[in-house]
Amino acid sequence: MNLPKRDDVDFQALMDDVRPLSHGTNRADTEPMRSSPSEAQLARRKSAVQRLGESDFLSDDFVELVHPFDPLAFRREGIQQGVMDRLRHGGYPVQASLHLLRRPLEMCRRELPMFIRDAHAHDLRSVLIVHGRGREQDSPANILRSYLAKWLVAFDEVQAFASAGNADGGLGATWVMLRKSERAKSANRERQQKRRG
Repeated sequence: MNLPKRDDVDFQALMDDVRPLSHGTNRADTEPMRSSPSEAQLARRKSAVQRLGESDFLSDDFVELVHPFDPLAFRREGIQQGVMDRLRHGGYPVQASLHLLRRPLEMCRRELPMFIRDAHAHDLRSVLIVHGRGREQDSPANILRSYLAKWLVAFDEVQAFASAGNADGGLGATWVMLRKSERAKSANRERQQKRRG
């Protein structure tokens, strides 16, 4: 395509004072700037590493599958059967809940430690985990349920757990009783001392 002579002259007039860049220090630096990370970036990295490390103690290797129609139940030594019965029948209020329905196993493995530790840090005692229940031994919901039974035992914060009653999700949900934090124990001792006078 040929440009008219007039356009060519106009272009040369416009470009008259333009000079090519020299190959010296005026070149743009193609290396990205490398500065040290800010304190906020370091804090975010540390938090992410801690969150990733929290689930490391939860094994996703072998799990003995729980039959889909068998209820889950566990209690540490010192927990009375009456507490277990009350837990199983929804006798404690739902202070927090975690929904793991239709989530990949690895995501559940990451979310469970954060949920348990946050609930314990906020002095919650009874929480509900909704996980679903498969009808077949090797269905994804039943595999998650089987891993949950294995994982919950690994937490020091967990005193007991039991499958929920029908009103709270039945075998597709699990009640978890958390131990009291040191702060809650201290507050309880103070209340007891005030009552005694």
